[in-house]
Amino acid sequence: MKRSPNFIYRVFLAIGDIVAILISFVLAFIMRVTLSSKPIVFQVEAIPFILTVTMLVPFWIITFYLLGLYDKSVYSYKPKEAGRLAIASILSVMFFISYEFVTSIPLFPAKMVAGYSLIFSFLLLFVNRSIARFIRESLLRKDIGILNTVVIGNHNSTYEIIDYLHDNPESGYKIVGIVSSNRYIPEFAKSLKYSSLSKVLKEKVIDVIIQTDEKDPSSVYSKAIDNHISYMYVPSQDLVLTTKSSTDILGALPIVSVKTTTLIGHGRAFKRAFDIIMGSLFLIIASPIMLIIILVMKIIEPTGAIFFKQKRLSRYNKPVYIYKFRSMKKICNGLSPEEGFKVLGHPELAKIYRENGDQLENDPRISFIGRFLRKTSLDELPQLINVIKGDISLVGPRALVPQELADYPNKNLILSVKSGLTGLAQISGRRDISFSERRKLDIYYVQNWSMILDIQIIIKTIWMVLVRRGAK
Repeated sequence: MKRSPNFIYRVFLAIGDIVAILISFVLAFIMRVTLSSKPIVFQVEAIPFILTVTMLVPFWIITFYLLGLYDKSVYSYKPKEAGRLAIASILSVMFFISYEFVTSIPLFPAKMVAGYSLIFSFLLLFVNRSIARFIRESLLRKDIGILNTVVIGNHNSTYEIIDYLHDNPESGYKIVGIVSSNRYIPEFAKSLKYSSLSKVLKEKVIDVIIQTDEKDPSSVYSKAIDNHISYMYVPSQDLVLTTKSSTDILGALPIVSVKTTTLIGHGRAFKRAFDIIMGSLFLIIASPIMLIIILVMKIIEPTGAIFFKQKRLSRYNKPVYIYKFRSMKKICNGLSPEEGFKVLGHPELAKIYRENGDQLENDPRISFIGRFLRKTSLDELPQLINVIKGDISLVGPRALVPQELADYPNKNLILSVKSGLTGLAQISGRRDISFSERRKLDIYYVQNWSMILDIQIIIKTIWMVLVRRGAK
């Protein structure tokens, strides 16, 4: 590719990281040595301290590189970036401590200098990257650093790619040409249609070609190579390409082994142990809140049920009963949406509810306290019992009722792992994205599971609950 704005961004990101790291050590030194009256262990002057830190900073940047913090898939996704920043900062400070131990050269005048450095470095690095991301997105919206893109192909994914890139200019790609039939082009993009790739290349300066079908791929790829243009494609076997795979030799042929999920063997055992430990901890913390909710519900509706139990599907299509605090009015509890609206005298709302992705503004079936519980996600707390029992996991695809998955073609892939109390789909917009998009995120999670991803999702979930984002 002739232009590489992503490379330029990574360079500035690395420079910003170096500055943030150096500032964090200066602040740590000032706070513990200059401002504190407590005695220090080693007499280390400021200038030698900063020079030694500067000499060791490249090792910190190498750690960032190895952890993927300069990869677009990481720096474009805040939760993943924050988790890896924390890990990289801890590892790097440990490296600095190890350097001091191995060389016997005093680096930290006192232990708290290392502690303050760790805290300041994480905070300043996060701020640096947040500012860099804001500047980058602002420039991209002004078409600065944007990559001119051609989308070619006749497939459902053609429409999806065009629609996504149009709505997300911060992705860095701007569509300047489309080679496809009208069926796969959104109305707003019809003016960008071209009869052939060759015609686009003659009239436009192109940086990227995205192909969305497998028709004549060698010809398209050859044109990309001849014109020094980056080539990308959306494979027809999209489920396979997002999985973990390994290549072996069978006879004289290379053969790719595709794993449905990495959540097997020791990973599965480790995740279960994590669920038991963290689920129990969260349940202990949540117990006082749950007790208050139970008392309030009993005062408001003495004869009403406290909990709502519903049959959902978990791993291997296993039915489990999920527990939640009842949020529906007593008369609607346990009824299907159609039955509930009918009982309330509004059967016409059932159609609107279904057409709107199973949600309805000011749903009349929800009680006053139920609306509060849903808004704060407190209705989900009883599911911690399900986690400890092993019915579901803390993190996983959303546990769906059998009817929701009945006609979904990839349901068995989603059901290859336990459902979760929270998940990637929930922190990515919850009901603000369609059913199909939520299931795609579920599939991505199944095929790309890691404990780091689980921890990132839990942290993001807690944050979203605290700021009340995403709940309906």
